[in-house]
Amino acid sequence: MRTLRLGAEQLPQRVGELAELLADTVNGGASVGFLAPLAREPAVAWWRGRAAAVAAGQLAVWVALDDGGRAVGTVGLAFPHPDKPNSPHRAELVKLMVHRDARGRGVGRGLLAVAEEAAVAAGITLLHLDTETDSPAEHLYRSAGWTRAGVIPDYALDPHGVLRPTTLYYKHVGAPAG
Repeated sequence: MRTLRLGAEQLPQRVGELAELLADTVNGGASVGFLAPLAREPAVAWWRGRAAAVAAGQLAVWVALDDGGRAVGTVGLAFPHPDKPNSPHRAELVKLMVHRDARGRGVGRGLLAVAEEAAVAAGITLLHLDTETDSPAEHLYRSAGWTRAGVIPDYALDPHGVLRPTTLYYKHVGAPAG
């Protein structure tokens, strides 16, 4: 697996692949903010909508490529908005997705490690995320050293429209500020 950070120029070139990955993830039952069935067009529009945040440095996106160069996974880091001067030390891990036919091969773990290393390089010392409670992703986060902070009941609809709880996680990375 090769991992590539997508800048403002590369993201538009990969929108189609990323849309297919998003649709596969949602249609496979993963809760990443969309309802199934997710068609290609809204997935393309969602990814295009991320371009401004990538260009502004508020969002970093990585893509995992298989040996043939096909996008099989992605992850993002959302950095704090400049109007939040009390939180330059933290970032949110967002949209960790792995194509169904690439799962079980370490793609998710590899993407998680890349995002954590990039966070440290950017001076981030605290990462946080939310994920559907009892989802397969919870095992990945726990085994990668993330700490469960708590559960919010009835947080979001899963891809099938059923209200589900979400679990909040955090992880200290790098050296603490100050």
